[in-house]
Amino acid sequence: MRTRQAVLIALMAAAAPTSTAAAQAGNEPYRNVTLPVDARVKDLLGRMTPEEKFWQLWMVPGDLDSGTTLYQRGVFGLQVRARGEAARAASPALAARQMAEKLNAMQKFFVEQTRLGIPIIPFEEAVHGLYGVGATSFPAAIALAATWDTAMMGGVARAIAEEARTRGVRQVLSPVINIANDPRWGRVEETYGEDPVLSSQMAVAFVRPFESMGVVTTPKHFVANLGEGGRDSYPIDFDERLLNEIFFPPFKAALQQGGARSVMASYNSVNGTPASASDWLLTKVLRNDWKFDGVVIGDQAATGGAQVLHFTSPNNLVSTKQAIEAGLDVIFQSSVQQYTQFWPAFERGMIDPRAIDRAVSRVLKLKFQLGLFEHPYVDPEAAARAGGSAEHRALALASARAAITLLKNDARALPLKKNLRRIAVIGVDADEARLGGYSGDGNDKISILQGIRRKLGAGADVRYAAGPGRFAIGHLPVPAANLVTVVADGTRTSGLAAEYFDNNTLSGEPRVKRQDARVDFGWTLNSPARGIPFDWYSVRWTGKLIAPATEAIRLGVEGNDGYRLYFDGALLIDNWQKKSYGSILKEVRLEAGREYYVRLEYFESTGNARVKLVWNHGVADDWRANIDSAVQAARASDAVVVVAGIEEGEFRDRSSLKLPGRQEELIDAVAATGKPVVVAIVGGSAVTMRNWIDRVGAVVDVWYPGEAGGDAVADVLFGDHNPSGRLPITFPQSEGQLPLTYNHKPTGRGDDYLDGTGQAEFPFGFGLSYTTFTYGGLSISPDTIGTTGSATVRCTVTNSGAVAGDEVVQLYLREEVTSVATPLIALKGFQRIHLAPGESKTVSFTLARDQLSLLDAKLKSVVEAGTFRVMIGGSSKDIRLRSKLLVK
Repeated sequence: MRTRQAVLIALMAAAAPTSTAAAQAGNEPYRNVTLPVDARVKDLLGRMTPEEKFWQLWMVPGDLDSGTTLYQRGVFGLQVRARGEAARAASPALAARQMAEKLNAMQKFFVEQTRLGIPIIPFEEAVHGLYGVGATSFPAAIALAATWDTAMMGGVARAIAEEARTRGVRQVLSPVINIANDPRWGRVEETYGEDPVLSSQMAVAFVRPFESMGVVTTPKHFVANLGEGGRDSYPIDFDERLLNEIFFPPFKAALQQGGARSVMASYNSVNGTPASASDWLLTKVLRNDWKFDGVVIGDQAATGGAQVLHFTSPNNLVSTKQAIEAGLDVIFQSSVQQYTQFWPAFERGMIDPRAIDRAVSRVLKLKFQLGLFEHPYVDPEAAARAGGSAEHRALALASARAAITLLKNDARALPLKKNLRRIAVIGVDADEARLGGYSGDGNDKISILQGIRRKLGAGADVRYAAGPGRFAIGHLPVPAANLVTVVADGTRTSGLAAEYFDNNTLSGEPRVKRQDARVDFGWTLNSPARGIPFDWYSVRWTGKLIAPATEAIRLGVEGNDGYRLYFDGALLIDNWQKKSYGSILKEVRLEAGREYYVRLEYFESTGNARVKLVWNHGVADDWRANIDSAVQAARASDAVVVVAGIEEGEFRDRSSLKLPGRQEELIDAVAATGKPVVVAIVGGSAVTMRNWIDRVGAVVDVWYPGEAGGDAVADVLFGDHNPSGRLPITFPQSEGQLPLTYNHKPTGRGDDYLDGTGQAEFPFGFGLSYTTFTYGGLSISPDTIGTTGSATVRCTVTNSGAVAGDEVVQLYLREEVTSVATPLIALKGFQRIHLAPGESKTVSFTLARDQLSLLDAKLKSVVEAGTFRVMIGGSSKDIRLRSKLLVK
């Protein structure tokens, strides 16, 4: 019996319109489907000009709306997104159909209007749903990891792959399988957490459905996109042991077990070499050691990063040579026009022709494998049926429920009673229905507030108060509308006149003069203007500030030190030194409509500059009033749900893990009413809670729960679904403990601090339930094996509570004595099981080479004879059963 997936692929392969390339062309061998792929690749490669080879190694966002001139020689692939309000207003089905039709039209151009008729690979993001109008938005990747359910993950992946494949998208730049070992990193939400085993199994579960449906996955970012301090794309200096033990396993699993046919190199440098130009990473490890024969793609603009970020290359031409010869296949840039910065390296013969041909061959092989030459088109009606389907919507709801993680539940604060007549729901995240990073618009998003109101019905009094929000904004950049430059003849120009000097003392004539609409700049290792050194310059902005009202305001500068601000002819702020970053504002009095002379001078001598002319005009300092309003709503209610959220994302790392803005003050004030308080946290990473957790009855992490998340959260809050999520990351008590992961190696001495503990607030694998589970009957058979043998571990888990629920049974190992240091405890297996009240199930795990091996002093994978502690429980701290396995 054919599966739905097989039928879907067959239908799309047969969909009209069929390829006309074969019909219009001759009998070139590369068009002969009966020939082996390698033979077809060889024939086509031999027919290509240097320009055509280059363009097969070039991928960018874009479409053909602005013309086809630059694409006459083809291109590797394009990222096409619907734009405009009309697209967003379309139904999911219509949006999907329109995208399929657009991609068909684009493929038709490349198949019929280019010399060789090489189709493109349309690509898109799909971390937790296809990034596109009308596509289903599932819970964030970290939430899917919190399900600890590979079957659930596989189902979600199949749904996303179907929505992608039917539209004509043939490659996704997903999944993100970097190890998230520091929750300050803004991209934790995109990952599967801190553990290599959990991340590996989730990665394989995600990748397999895509690849089986003819959609190429691109695990990223090889090999680590997280550096010291939790900073995005920060350089790493990791030895081979650390890389092989922690960071390589998810990638190796995704490629070798999942079958991923491409991989994306990271932005950062690895041991001094940009990852996108590392021969060791891209050739020795990927190609030689792992036998990977797919396509390696650079992250967007990463190839040029060798010049402008890492300073390991003098220009983009050398950067291109370094990358291609190191093993990079495809250059990913942000616009097609940028090809002029990279093509000359090919044109001038700077790159080894063998490296070019290897890269082009891999690209062509991938296109042949995908069947694009024979079937480049898709059926728009199939796209319409898949786009935002009811089946996918139901899966979004089910996965959101499975991910929600109960962290605290004192005195059975949860579930709430459905007969509550008055409930206060507080916090902007209750109403916003945020989907998290790399998300499309979602379909019919349900907020937590909506979910609660739908759950309780029209008879309940659900009072909403926004509270103070996630931001504590004290000032804003002065807008262009309030800045003007007046020259001698009376001509008025919006903004300030800017003079940029190629020295840091404002000396001599300015190198660049221009008009800046406002002063709100950030230049990270980047020049503010052509001809200005990125780390040695000064700027003078002059003009007039137009007073918006008669008032006393605070005016000043936010940014790196090294600035002076003059206001109305007098020196207002003198901070002409380089030391740190901050904000200095002084009070000034304004008369409505009057224009005041301003002059801001700034200098930079090391790079990484920030400078803003700011004021507090129009900034509502009403957070106290907003908290008071929330408190009033709480006092008038029988129970309170505070929905708090965090801010994060790509290049949005956090130095503090506290709830941002005034949300901690909000929780304190609401808790002081004495009403029962539940805190629901919206976000994709850890939050510190020491300041308030003891004052509330329950805490539940709902992550970014996807488009159906509001209903899922309401189901958990009111007991229609028993929470069963488990933490895929460690929640610390304070930032000073970081990095803090459960699977660390033995410490040289103690594990605590003078002023605190080394223990987590909530450990890896942790999560509560509305029921209880008991463990027993642990057996290991046989309990003694050889180094090439295997053993089966069994235990019995019983639901000893009164309601049905899911338990995640976790197996951890530790070998007592090893030739090299190994973690004190390491996850080796897990199973999610459902149990009715009183029901028992036997859970079994196999321990074999994959679970028992370590890397010896020579980094060789071996199973060492010795005694293994076998530990089973509900988290990395909650070990319920323990026994030993002897390996001889």
